[in-house]
Amino acid sequence: MAIKQISVFLENKPGTLLKMTGVLAENKIDMRALSLAETKDFGIVRLIVDDVYTASTVLKDKNFISILTDVVGVLIPDEPGGLDKVLRVLAGANINVEYMYAFLGGRNLNRACMIFRVGDSRAAESALGAKGIKLLSQEEIATF
Repeated sequence: MAIKQISVFLENKPGTLLKMTGVLAENKIDMRALSLAETKDFGIVRLIVDDVYTASTVLKDKNFISILTDVVGVLIPDEPGGLDKVLRVLAGANINVEYMYAFLGGRNLNRACMIFRVGDSRAAESALGAKGIKLLSQEEIATF
């Protein structure tokens, strides 16, 4: 059930991010979530999109360097302690969270969607599912 995230490596200079978003816009790719981490010279844009195959293809065709990564998408109640519950399950299963980011959206306005990059996606999905925590599929993200 892992979700495919596209990580795009961008030179850290004015207009580079705009070029990437322009390619996606021209090809009618809808971004569902985005995270941008930067260093002095380069940045990494992490994207969840509605059409991974097309996005990956058009970015490659336009000479953007990108990779696909499996991430875990989780619906979390938008209430105090919602994230804490998920993190307790992961910690209890000895699963390391490498990074995460969140977005609100769609028809689930009373919930947040968290994207987790973990050391073992399958183990995380198993542990979370066993505790009744709602995991998101690639298809659900596409229509979120």
